[in-house]
Amino acid sequence: MSAPDDANPNSAPTPHASNLAHRPATLVVHGARNPAAAHGFVNPPVYRGSTVLYPTLAAITDKSQRFTYGRRGTPTTVELETALAQLEGGEKTVLTASGYQAVTTAILAFVQAGDEILITDSVYQPTRTFCDRMLAKLGVTTTYYDPLIGAGIEALIKPKTRLIFTESPGSQTFEVQDIPAIAAVARARGLWLLMDNTWASPLYFKPFAHGADVSIQALTKYVAGHSDVMLGAVTANARAAAHVNAAKETLGVCPGSEETWLALRGLRTLDVRLARHHASGLAIARWLKERPEVAKVLHPALPGAPGYELWKRDYLGSSGLFSAISLNLLPRVSAIRA
Repeated sequence: MSAPDDANPNSAPTPHASNLAHRPATLVVHGARNPAAAHGFVNPPVYRGSTVLYPTLAAITDKSQRFTYGRRGTPTTVELETALAQLEGGEKTVLTASGYQAVTTAILAFVQAGDEILITDSVYQPTRTFCDRMLAKLGVTTTYYDPLIGAGIEALIKPKTRLIFTESPGSQTFEVQDIPAIAAVARARGLWLLMDNTWASPLYFKPFAHGADVSIQALTKYVAGHSDVMLGAVTANARAAAHVNAAKETLGVCPGSEETWLALRGLRTLDVRLARHHASGLAIARWLKERPEVAKVLHPALPGAPGYELWKRDYLGSSGLFSAISLNLLPRVSAIRA
């Protein structure tokens, strides 16, 4: 896919020739579907359950049965996890009860007491709270960095630095990060690179293609899409998958049955919904930019926004979330930043 025409608020990302077996728009509709396993029905049912029966003692001892306990997965959770992993281009996806739990699970998968981590200063506020409170109690030190630092992040790496956490664009301030540049530093220094990719979803940004080890999504937002689901996902590449899966098991992380089914249903319309978010968000942002009572509009796809050129280079579209600062609030914002 190519980036949309940012001069036209009604334009949406357009596909181009690809060597993928299926384009992303096809994957969101058909990825991981297995009607044969559901007696021919197109969509799987909601599997609600905890206890799973074994047909024989041999099935218990040789561990040949696919499903063993509700917390460890059901046919519904497996279908959503598989579909997301395919769409992301990752090795393994695990589902969590919320987007925030996806963040905390992903970080805990890689750190231990004495480690230091680098977190973008424009990170989602609950992520900052987790670092400042829970991680600090566990003996993990957090350093916050300028989201526009790019390859300059290498100067912040210390002997005990374990991972770099990115969120692009940043929460509320919407700085676009140079993920490939940060990824090159992380790989050269043997660090893990995690990314919260909720804003763009894997349709409009491909974390693994740009060097990330872990992609995090709040499925509550665009994948579920109807404001009635709390769910998250952590997708890992091959070298990170075992760490993420171990954290899931150790922490007892699991999604709700109904929520998983609703997110799987929402996934099938993600492509058409996100295209509308892209077009409508840009149209509203441009309108606000011309309003006399608005001091600043922070939308990554608008020229002049922090990291706009990076968005143009790396992203395939934009979602509907952005910020606007009114003239009445500007003095307060300036005071806070000072």
